[in-house]
Amino acid sequence: MAVPRSMRRTSPVTILLAALLSFGFLFFLLSPSSSTSLSFHSRHEDAAENPLSPPTKPFFKKQQIRRNGQKAPPPVVHYRLNNLTATANPAENGERVLILTPLARFYQEYWDNLVRLTYPHELISLGFIIPKNKEGNAATSALQAAIAKTQSGPIDNRFASVTILRQDFDPPILSQDEKERHKIENQKIRRESMSRARNSLLFTTLGPATSWVLWLDADIIETPHTLIEDLASHNRAVIVPNCYQRYYNTDTKKMDTRPYDYNSWRDSDTALEMAAKMGPDEILLEGYAEMPTYRALMAYMADKESNPDPRKIVPLDGVGGTALMVKAEVHRDGAMFPPFPFYHMVETEGFAKMARRLGYSLFGLPNYFVYHYNE
Repeated sequence: MAVPRSMRRTSPVTILLAALLSFGFLFFLLSPSSSTSLSFHSRHEDAAENPLSPPTKPFFKKQQIRRNGQKAPPPVVHYRLNNLTATANPAENGERVLILTPLARFYQEYWDNLVRLTYPHELISLGFIIPKNKEGNAATSALQAAIAKTQSGPIDNRFASVTILRQDFDPPILSQDEKERHKIENQKIRRESMSRARNSLLFTTLGPATSWVLWLDADIIETPHTLIEDLASHNRAVIVPNCYQRYYNTDTKKMDTRPYDYNSWRDSDTALEMAAKMGPDEILLEGYAEMPTYRALMAYMADKESNPDPRKIVPLDGVGGTALMVKAEVHRDGAMFPPFPFYHMVETEGFAKMARRLGYSLFGLPNYFVYHYNE
């Protein structure tokens, strides 16, 4: 007996089949192909997830648009910092390094040395802070040109990310000449200003994926290419190499080296007594005849033998910032660069005092050298 047409239309089997076919058709139209999905994840699996992610990871901005056409707010992101490591083998463990540089002048030798570092560049992020003045504008233009060339060149040379900040305060001294910078009467205001710049740079760029922070001055133009691996291999919370300078020795008529950075030292009873007699706003400076502290300076701890051990390590009470390697947890615990007298110390020496009071130990490598530009 024939089934009426009206009953065939309302058959549950027919309705179910139609629904399944419609759902499958919509799924096919709206879902991306497997190859597209794999390509997307392979290119962006290591990217930051939203605009709140810090610039120390490469950022892929996803368009999140609501039905009314407005952009949706970024989602809440959870970072598990307890899983972050800072070990003696950072490259093997995929640990991210943040290189931070206060930059008043641009030296091409500095950038060339940076590009030659052997640590995987995809694990290195760069951060710069530059004063807002005529010299800073020139440095910014030169830096941007160098970045554009490197970041568009061979993939292995490209860094994970680069951040450039401009200071929101004026430099305390106009001239950046070496003699003017190092006058004792300029030191307090100069180093307080440098502290503010370092803190601004640090707090802006330090991200949840950062394991190590390498402070590298813009006038450090020569280091071992394995600088990051060498410093990290000691697995110390704070470690500093010896900063020297190459120059032409007129007595021997040939190139020679001499100490440059005197801010890495072991304390002395004399220095402690001098600090005890100072007023609350006074600071104790190192390397000036007007303040004979009689500290043991790492600059003079280098061995004179022909083949000194570059892995020789010594404990320190103060550190310089020309090339300073710090586990990121030290900064996260609160060690910053005080722009005010902190136990009569400011800037990097004030940072050293803070780190020690937080329970961290400081170390130096007297036979491991980096070299400062010679003006």
